[in-house]
Amino acid sequence: MKTAFLIVAFAALAAGILVAPAGAAPAGRAAAGAVPGIPVPGVDLRISPATGPQQVSTSLQILMVLTLLALAPALLIMLTSFTRIVIVLSLVRSAIGVPTIPPNQVVIGMALFLTFFTMAPVITVVNRNAVEPYMRGEIAQADAIRRAEGPIRAFMLRQTRERDLALFVSLAKEARPAKPDDIPTYVIVPAFAVSELRTAFLMGSLIFIPFLIIDMVISSTLMSMGMMMLSPVLISLPFKLLLFAMVDGWHLVVRALVQSFI
Repeated sequence: MKTAFLIVAFAALAAGILVAPAGAAPAGRAAAGAVPGIPVPGVDLRISPATGPQQVSTSLQILMVLTLLALAPALLIMLTSFTRIVIVLSLVRSAIGVPTIPPNQVVIGMALFLTFFTMAPVITVVNRNAVEPYMRGEIAQADAIRRAEGPIRAFMLRQTRERDLALFVSLAKEARPAKPDDIPTYVIVPAFAVSELRTAFLMGSLIFIPFLIIDMVISSTLMSMGMMMLSPVLISLPFKLLLFAMVDGWHLVVRALVQSFI
């Protein structure tokens, strides 16, 4: 609803600019060569010192929002299931032997929407417990951040190995935590990333095995037939594509990825 309202507002603003009467434009601009009937909009940016605590608070909030927007790609990659999904999909493409099919745009798009799918329960909890109460003015900003942090931390802890957590706790020289709430967030994030990389490479190695067997069989067959000048990759590629399609490979890979986060 908010997005639709913004779109309508911008459309109305654009329509008002385009159909504004010629008299709305200053005479100096018309003399400078502006097209009659289409006024040139002006932009006025002024920076003035804050006159009260409220303006300072608003400026800090705007700065925080801009900082979060700049860090949004890193947060999407490091705090969600995106890393594991995109690595596994890329390894599937490499195992088949066609490193450019599907294209990178398709792989990243599929990984992005699978990330939204797997993170939907977490997003729902964050929206219900943190975003909506904050938008209604029921809780303060600090409380909203604390409530939003809880479900994300719980998700990362479920997917993180204790060995990786212990590694970063020791590297940070933190005391041994008695419960998960005692682990700092800056320790959980790198431990979660390392665990995701390990899990993704394990899943990718299992996907490589059947395609490797096909390559070995084709190579042995060509050598036994004396056709050593013929590339085994060229011969095995149709068989790998056929095998992957017959076993409904994308369905199996996506199901395994989604179930690995349950």
